[in-house]
Amino acid sequence: MSDVKDSNGTALKDGDSVTLIKDLKVKGTSVTLKRGTLVKNIRLTDDPEEIECNAEKVKGLVLKTAFLKRA
Repeated sequence: MSDVKDSNGTALKDGDSVTLIKDLKVKGTSVTLKRGTLVKNIRLTDDPEEIECNAEKVKGLVLKTAFLKRA
């Protein structure tokens, strides 16, 4: 698996916590994840630009690493 990096170039690994750097609308729901939201216990995927996580109210979410920074 290739290196997964956040928006600042910091390496991410399974179980890390990340913070959103931008408000993100969640497709298929009326939920908007606010900038600064802490997402704990991420899981890396086969795509180095995406991670899987569970956020408040939304389970099984896939986020682009361009919108994250390591907490």
